[in-house]
Amino acid sequence: MKILVTGASRGIGLAICKELHNQGHQIIGLCRNINEKVLDVWHRDVSCNSELYSVDISNEREVQQFIEKVLEPKGYPDALINNAGITNDSFFHKMEWKQWSDVIDINLKSLFLITQPIYKQMIKNKFGRIINISSINGQKGQAGQTNYSAAKAGVHGFTMALAQEGARSNITVNTLSPGYTETDMIKHINPELLNTIRNSIPVKRFALPEEIAKAVNFLVNESSGYITGANVPVNGGLFIN
Repeated sequence: MKILVTGASRGIGLAICKELHNQGHQIIGLCRNINEKVLDVWHRDVSCNSELYSVDISNEREVQQFIEKVLEPKGYPDALINNAGITNDSFFHKMEWKQWSDVIDINLKSLFLITQPIYKQMIKNKFGRIINISSINGQKGQAGQTNYSAAKAGVHGFTMALAQEGARSNITVNTLSPGYTETDMIKHINPELLNTIRNSIPVKRFALPEEIAKAVNFLVNESSGYITGANVPVNGGLFIN
């Protein structure tokens, strides 16, 4: 299976690429910036035979160029993992418009831009797997993250609606909502607060990126074709709904 993964250069995205490659899939990775260090890590952890492209998926022109120059001549993916995401935290009364719009653009606007052309091809192929990476904070909300929480809640709304449309074409659409995970994103949290968060998780630890990747692999599998419109939580019991 050919699989496209956004936010592929590090953290959860890189772990997803590695896991899916190890399962025998062909990987197309997208990330905003590529440098020598990123390429070294990609080639070490994924494969020099996989493809990594620099694309700002919140930019309509860049996405269209990628579609025209890469996917149209080389072939569209069978599965899409919408993983790219950013945070830009602030209490709402202090939040600037750019903090709001940047997070909405990367986390939510990009779903339309990258998914629609791929989804159209999936309809023609009568098969597809779309997995959207949301967050525990899209389920429960988080103070200081009105922008991020709104975007990630929107991700699952997108999933539920598109799942109903895609089902007739054998296209499943699901959300995966990780809890706190050992990535660069949590390194910016105050260590004392981080310890408090860890102690509040029933399993008393953060997720490993590889654990999120394993859950993605389960949903990508052709045998998971009866699961669609679901929101799969991987949060150690921190939020149970």
